[in-house]
Amino acid sequence: MSSAPSTRVHSSRQWQIVRRDKWLLSCLTWLPIALAISIWAVFSQGIARDIPIAVVDLSHSEMSRTLTRYYDATSSMAVTKQLQSANQAEQALIEGDIYAYAVIPHNFEQDVYKGLNPQVSVFYNSQFILIGKLINSAFVQAQGTFNAQVATLANLSHGNQTFSSAMGKALPIRTKITPLFNKNSNYAQFLVSAIIPALWQIVIVVSTILILAANHRQQGLNKWLVSEPFERLLVTLSPYIPIFLLQGFAFLCWFYLGFEWPMNGSLFVLVVAQLFTTIACMIMGSFFFFMTLDPARAMSFAGAFTAPSFAFMGITFPVTDMNTLAQFWRSLLPISHYIEVQVSQVSYGADWHASIQELLPVLGYLLPLALTVLLIKKHLHAASLTAQIQQQEQQS
Repeated sequence: MSSAPSTRVHSSRQWQIVRRDKWLLSCLTWLPIALAISIWAVFSQGIARDIPIAVVDLSHSEMSRTLTRYYDATSSMAVTKQLQSANQAEQALIEGDIYAYAVIPHNFEQDVYKGLNPQVSVFYNSQFILIGKLINSAFVQAQGTFNAQVATLANLSHGNQTFSSAMGKALPIRTKITPLFNKNSNYAQFLVSAIIPALWQIVIVVSTILILAANHRQQGLNKWLVSEPFERLLVTLSPYIPIFLLQGFAFLCWFYLGFEWPMNGSLFVLVVAQLFTTIACMIMGSFFFFMTLDPARAMSFAGAFTAPSFAFMGITFPVTDMNTLAQFWRSLLPISHYIEVQVSQVSYGADWHASIQELLPVLGYLLPLALTVLLIKKHLHAASLTAQIQQQEQQS
């Protein structure tokens, strides 16, 4: 009968702590929303279009102008500059005015008619990985279409051929490439659905540190955790678990109900995965705080730990190509195990038991939980010794 009033009293105390700590209140309310909206605003267009490029036309022929129009006709590129030399184009690329340029050589049209296979050189900045991939695909598509047209006209010029047969000789094998799970190549669906969970992990770890720091500052370690430290720590953090789960469920509803992105699995399985992820993140936040009882140092540890979350997820870079250190670090990040469940449910529609198996490594966070309890007892023992020494000094 006494546990319910005690729980209500403790929840009331936590609410008072949250009201006094503006940073903690921000992390639990408006700050995650603002970060999520900011990330979505960056990628809201979804598909990159009209990337500015330049063409250096040294041929100045009808055929080179046709090729330039093919470049400009692609949805991904827009020819914004026609320059006189490759040096001018290179300078524009360095200054960021364009992302790529093509050099059409002298005597381009004559060499095509002679069958000499002239070379069109394309240069782009590969440091912009996603933009480089789009530009490369667009150039290949435009150049392939142009080559097919030239070959078809050449076959028709021989006579005694229909247009279909001439095109068949120009393109004996036609390919059809269909992207799975993201048919429109929507970068918002591809990136935002991974970046926001990574930010959510950071919010949980940071908020946990702020919660513990505020309780330590308001109550003191001895008054707060002196008896049954594990149970007292659990009671302190448990009121915040629904808040973090609400944040996670909110972005799931935003993605798959609001934006109506494809969902082939179950939201319930994702919520279960979020529960395990939330607990794991709170364990790591507690571990970082009780390492030193210094919020600033704990934040530094948390920042170093969670900073590479998005890079190590395996969304933009395959896990199999990561080195041993990166794979090890990835295994330590709670969000890496969650994102496996999210991908398996959203894209593949996997069975729930197959997805839940991805969460088995989360049991490894019992180790930092045990270490956290040991650290609490160590700090309590040190505080007790300090109090005894001060008492002896006062008596003497």
